[in-house]
Amino acid sequence: MNISVIIPCFNAADTIAIQLEALAHQQWSQPWEVIISDNGSTDNSISIAQEYKTRIPNLRIIDSSDRQGAAHARNAAAKVAKGEALLFIDADDEVAPGWLTAMGEALTKYDLVAGYDDYNKLNDPWIVKCYQYENGTGVIENTYYLPFAGSGNLGIKRSLHDAIGGFDETLYQSEDVDYCWRAQYTGAKLKYVPEAIAHIRLRDTLASVYHRSWAVGKGGVLVYKKHRPLGMPQLVTWKTFIKTAIILTFQVLRLQIRDKESLGRWLMSFAWRGGQLWGCIKYGYLPV
Repeated sequence: MNISVIIPCFNAADTIAIQLEALAHQQWSQPWEVIISDNGSTDNSISIAQEYKTRIPNLRIIDSSDRQGAAHARNAAAKVAKGEALLFIDADDEVAPGWLTAMGEALTKYDLVAGYDDYNKLNDPWIVKCYQYENGTGVIENTYYLPFAGSGNLGIKRSLHDAIGGFDETLYQSEDVDYCWRAQYTGAKLKYVPEAIAHIRLRDTLASVYHRSWAVGKGGVLVYKKHRPLGMPQLVTWKTFIKTAIILTFQVLRLQIRDKESLGRWLMSFAWRGGQLWGCIKYGYLPV
């Protein structure tokens, strides 16, 4: 199983060396390559990456600056990849020892795989608690629809990636959720590989937590509109927004926001629902 590890990169000078250092210590019995897809970086991300060409076998850097977005950066790299399988990771994270072997072996048996995401190594404890990620995440098993996993620790057979047309470049958030669902529409199963550990970096300020949660809520409406006709159940209703507003108001009145962690959780909930509401208005979806 030849493997191509794909890393979308945009102004990752502060973190990309950590990821590349981790990759320099990975091993796989078959040929493998690393493709850094530069999505228009204006810092010295690429000059840092070039320093690893002597340490990582078959490290390539391609230009994907013609269209902004991680989805496009991944697709551009996939088009020139030589591997029979594609592994997607991010420039601000860090794969653990043995990650490549675990993912590579899994892809000899399955078409779509995801590893275990740890959040404790690269983040302050308060932000991990905000997200309630103390125990990490893997494949997210929805009670309401198909499972999915994040694109920071995801693997797929090249043939399946091509069959579904890659990542949807019209989505600016949750494109990995959409990607996993479309892959499963073909009959593929999303296999969890807990031995494949990636240390994931979260947003580390209250402002960035708020803005990301708003963007996820807003962008999720596009994903919902896309998959609702394909069988996704009704999720967002006016009752949902009203209920959330009442809960958040009571949390303020009852003085439940007492520290940075509880404030972060409150802001995440507020921004996520607010983003959903704005997304419903912007994209013409009427929740009933």
